[in-house]
Amino acid sequence: MMPPYCPDDAPPGERALFKALAASGETEGWIVLHSLAIASHIRQVQGEADFVVIVPEHGVLIIEAKSHSSVERLHDGRWKLGKQAPTSRGPFQQATEALHSIREYLTVRDVRLRSTPMLGAVWFTHVRARTQLPKSPEWHDWQLLDSEDLRTGASAAILRVLARGAEHLESKIPGFTYGGVGPEATAAVHIANVLRPKFEAAIVQGDIRRIRETQMAAFIDEQYDALDNMQHNRAVLFTGLAGSGKTWLALEAARREIELGHTGRLLCFNRLLGQRLKDSTADTPGLLTSTFHQEALRLSGVPVRVGAGTAFWDHELPELALEALLERGDGESLDFLVVDEAQDLACEQFLDLLDLLVRGGLQHGRVLLFGDFERQTIYEGGAGLDLLRKRIPDLSTYNLTVNCRNLPRIGTVVKKLSHLDPGYRRFRRDDDGTDPVFVPYRAGADQSTFLAEAVRNLKGEGYRLEEIVVLSPLRSGSTAETTTDAWLRQVLHPADGQTPRTGHLRYCTIHAFKGLDAPAVIVTDLDETNTSSFEALLYIAMTRATDRLTALVEAQTLRAAYGGNV
Repeated sequence: MMPPYCPDDAPPGERALFKALAASGETEGWIVLHSLAIASHIRQVQGEADFVVIVPEHGVLIIEAKSHSSVERLHDGRWKLGKQAPTSRGPFQQATEALHSIREYLTVRDVRLRSTPMLGAVWFTHVRARTQLPKSPEWHDWQLLDSEDLRTGASAAILRVLARGAEHLESKIPGFTYGGVGPEATAAVHIANVLRPKFEAAIVQGDIRRIRETQMAAFIDEQYDALDNMQHNRAVLFTGLAGSGKTWLALEAARREIELGHTGRLLCFNRLLGQRLKDSTADTPGLLTSTFHQEALRLSGVPVRVGAGTAFWDHELPELALEALLERGDGESLDFLVVDEAQDLACEQFLDLLDLLVRGGLQHGRVLLFGDFERQTIYEGGAGLDLLRKRIPDLSTYNLTVNCRNLPRIGTVVKKLSHLDPGYRRFRRDDDGTDPVFVPYRAGADQSTFLAEAVRNLKGEGYRLEEIVVLSPLRSGSTAETTTDAWLRQVLHPADGQTPRTGHLRYCTIHAFKGLDAPAVIVTDLDETNTSSFEALLYIAMTRATDRLTALVEAQTLRAAYGGNV
C-alpha cells in the first residue's frame, strides 16, 4: 500500500476499501496506490485516481470509489449521488478519464504496456449497485463493483474485473494476451515508481508518525470509558493484555483524582516506566509519582546499596520502609493509590507497605490497580491475583480487551506464538500490510550482522534511530552490549528512561522495557534453552512494537516451538 496508511479524512468508502486490501491475504505482490494525484489530466486542470491497483500478470485497475448511501441515474442522464447536486459527469466517466490520463503519462515516459490490461471500474462501497443500477452502453457490467463485492472479498472482485477486462481486450484486439498477461513483477514495480516516485516516502513517513500519534491518543480516549464505567467503585482492578492501554488509564485515573482535590501516589515496578510516568506528571501538584522501590528507599531513608540482590529489594527494603512508616505514624497516607504493573507488586511484603500508603488501607481506601496477570507475571510467583482479592475483599474487576497499540499483524503473531485464548477482542489500528520479520540464527553465533541489517532495513523504511529499540532477554552479554560491529557500537546507547536523543539507537533488557513501547522493536538473543520465563518474555518483547517487529531467534527454538512457520 502506497502510502501505507489511509488518512482519517478520506471518504468512508475509500477507508473501507483500503482496509480490505491491506488486510487481505490474497494480495501478495500487489501494489496499490491510493489517492494518486493526476496533474496532467485529460479533461481537468487537476484530477485524482482513488486507487490504482497493479496486479502482476493480471493488469492495472483504476478504481473510482463512491461512498454514497444512494445512487440514482436521473431521466436526463445526470447522476444523483447521495445528497450531492446532480451532475452530468458520472463516476464511470471519471474512472475512464483517470485511466486515459495515467496511460498517457506512462506512455510518454516509455513504460511498456504491451499485453497489460489497463482498465477502469467504479466501486459503490455502500450500496448493492450491481442489482440496482440498470444496464447501460456507457459501461460494461464487469466494471461495476458494490458493497457485496467488498463484503465477500475485495481482492477476488478485482481479479474478476481484470480477467473480464482482459477477455474483452482480446476480443477487440486479437493476440492482445498472446504470450501472457502483464505486467511482470519487475514491470509492476517500475509502473508504481513512475507513478509515485520514491521521494514521496520521506513525506509519507512524517505523516505516518503524525497519524500514529494522533490515532493512538484517540484510541486511548475511547478506553477512558473504562474509568467512567467504574468511577463509583472504591477499589478497582483493571486487567488486560499488553497494548490495551493500562498505563495510559493509570495516568488518567491519577489525574482525575487530583482534579477532585485529592492527593495520592502513582506507583509502578519498572525503573524506565517510572521515569516516563514521572515526566508525564511533572506538572501535576499533589501527585507523587515513583517506582515502588524508589518510594521505599525514600521512606526508609537508607541509601542505595551497590550490588544489592533480590533479598534486599524483595524483603529487607520493604521491611525497613514499613518500620519507618510505623514509627512516624499516618503522615504518609494519602487520599488515593494508583498502581501500574500491579502483577509485579502483588506479594505479601509489598502489599503490607502499600497498605500504609493510602488512607483507609487497601481494604477501605481508594485503590486503582492496573495489571496483566495472565502473561506478564515474570517477577511475582503466580498467586498475586488471589492475594489481591484476599487483601481487598470488595475489589471490582474491569477487563480491557481491545488492543490500541499494535498493528493487527503484530498482534496476530503475538496471539499465535503466545497461545492467547481468547486474546484480543479486536484491534483499533488499521493494518499496513507489513508482517513481523523472524530471522533464525545458529546457537552461539554472533548476531551483529543480522542486527545491523535489521536496523538498516528500518532506516530504509524511514524510521529514525531514536524510534528503534533493541531488546534482549539477557541481563548481561546481549548482542547489543557485546557487538564488535563498528557502526553499531557508535549508534547503540543504553536506554535510560529519558526522551531518546536524535541518532541514538537504544537497547536494554526486555524486563526493563516492560510497560513501554516504540515504533520499531528488534529482539535479539531469543534462545529458549538459556532463558527462563521464555514465553512470557517473548510476549512482552513482541508487544512493545507499535508498527515494526523484527526478532532474531535461535533456529532450533524457532523450529521446535513454532514449526518455523512464522
